[in-house]
Amino acid sequence: MNSLRNIEKLVDQPIYSVAEVSRLVGLSSARVRRWLQGYSYEYEFQIRKQRPVVERTGSMGTSYASFLDLIDLLFAKKFVEYGISLQKIRKSLDEARDILGAEHFACNKFFTDGNNIYLEVEKKGKAILQLLSGGQWVIPQVIKKLADQILFDQSSGLARQWYPLGRGELIVLDPSICFGRPTIVGKGVDTLNVYDFFVAENRDPKAVSRWLKLTRKEVESVVKFEERLAA
Repeated sequence: MNSLRNIEKLVDQPIYSVAEVSRLVGLSSARVRRWLQGYSYEYEFQIRKQRPVVERTGSMGTSYASFLDLIDLLFAKKFVEYGISLQKIRKSLDEARDILGAEHFACNKFFTDGNNIYLEVEKKGKAILQLLSGGQWVIPQVIKKLADQILFDQSSGLARQWYPLGRGELIVLDPSICFGRPTIVGKGVDTLNVYDFFVAENRDPKAVSRWLKLTRKEVESVVKFEERLAA
C-alpha cells in the first residue's frame, strides 16, 4: 500500500514549468495554461469561466504541472487531433470519474476510434463503454489505443513512463529520473544537455559519443527527439 501511495505521489508532484510542457507536448504556452487552469471570457456583458480541460490533483494551485498533467495534456491533444471537441473531452472525463473514480486520462483504461472516447471497465467483463452515449456498451471494430507510448504502473493503472519515440526506443520521461526531463534510457542523461553538446561539437556524433561515453545510436536518438520537438 505504501509503495502504491509513493508511486501516486511521484507522478502527481508539480515538476514541469509551462514552458517545458509546451515544448514536450507541442502546445502553445497559452493553450497549456488554459487547458490546465481554465480561463474567463466575456459573453453578453457577463464574465464567464471555462473549466480546465485537465482536472489537476497534486499540482492544483501551482503554475507547474505534474507528470500526470503532462500525459493528460498529451491525451487531450490527441483527442482534439482526432476531431473530438474540448467540451466532449471534459464531459467524458466527468463520466469516467463517476464510473471509476478516474481523475486522469493518464490511466490505462481510455481508448478512442477518432469519433468517440471509450472506457474499458473490468467489472463489465472488459466491455467498452462509449462515453457520452447514454451508457451504451459497445465493442468497436477498430480501437486506437492512445497509450502506445506510455508505460502504466500495474498497481495503480496510472501513467508511469512516457517513451515519446515509442516503446522500445531510447528516450524516456520518468518522474523519478532527472526531475522528469527526457533522458536516455538506462543512462539518466538529460537529452537537452546531450543535444547542446552535439551542436557545440559541430554536429559530430562521434565526438559526443566519445566525450559523454554514449553509443552512436543513443546520440542519434537524442538528435532525432530534440529536432522533432524543435520542428
